[in-house]
Amino acid sequence: DAASGFGGYRESGFGREGGREGLYEYVSRHSALGTRHSAVMPSAERRVPSAENGVPRTYKHYIGGKQVRADSGYSMGVLGGEVGLGNRKDVRNAVEAARGAALKWAGSTAHLRAQILYYVGENLLARAEEFAAGLVRTAGVTEAAARDEVAVAGRRAFWAAAWADKYDGRVHGTPMRSVTLAMPEPLGVLGVVAPGEPSLLGFLSVVLPAVAMGNTVVAVPSERAPLAALDCYQIFDTSDLPAGVINIVTGQAADLVPVLAGHDDVDGLWYFGTRAMSGAVEKLSAGNLKRTWVDYGEARDWFDDAEGAGEEFLRAATQVKNIWVPYGV
Repeated sequence: DAASGFGGYRESGFGREGGREGLYEYVSRHSALGTRHSAVMPSAERRVPSAENGVPRTYKHYIGGKQVRADSGYSMGVLGGEVGLGNRKDVRNAVEAARGAALKWAGSTAHLRAQILYYVGENLLARAEEFAAGLVRTAGVTEAAARDEVAVAGRRAFWAAAWADKYDGRVHGTPMRSVTLAMPEPLGVLGVVAPGEPSLLGFLSVVLPAVAMGNTVVAVPSERAPLAALDCYQIFDTSDLPAGVINIVTGQAADLVPVLAGHDDVDGLWYFGTRAMSGAVEKLSAGNLKRTWVDYGEARDWFDDAEGAGEEFLRAATQVKNIWVPYGV
């Protein structure tokens, strides 16, 4: 029946036809958006750590619930400090940590996932002034824009928490004395490449919905300003988030994204960046039937709840299992 979706995944390959589930596989999002919300400070006004206001630190990766040095031993300079220069082995280790946590996290109750994400939002807002000051220093935004970004990031965490136990399936009526249950399930291990800016809000806007739906994540934060995202691992550690659910690897997107796209144990990949790399992600993911969500460089206002959140994030983080249930007269 055309009103109900069908199609499998795993050994049978991936394919969706019929119903809303099938339609979504053939459409993509296009829109004309407004101007970017965050206000970037002139370079002369940016606050960079110095002997007077702090010593620059080298941030590590966050893999399996631990801070981990980059395998290469190298670092790269970013606004406000330095981060580890990730490579193929770092991605491999992050994927292994995510896979190790995937079964338990997906099998946990949606209510538990919701509670943990509420803790994330509460702990973030409890340190709102600290995170806002960090954004001014490490992302080059004005103080007003930094406070606004932290406030919206907290709201995004509460949004993901609220939907964790409320995004469920549909029941389709079919003409052969059966009903079809369309049940959303997590993809598994999801690679997420966050937008370049806003660095904190963009990172949480793409990571938290994926986690809310039961996925484990290997995230690549903003290449230019990743420090605010890395500060979040303190939030995760104090919010009862199990080790391996969220893993963060820093470095150059040109090196890390192709590795994620070609990795056979990554079940899906979201990329929010350039048009050229979006095309490369889809090509590299074709060989292993990886689910992809790319934006081909299209602008998105991450401060707008209609653009930076919504059902499209939840839908992209799940796959539909169709269960046909026959019944008598």
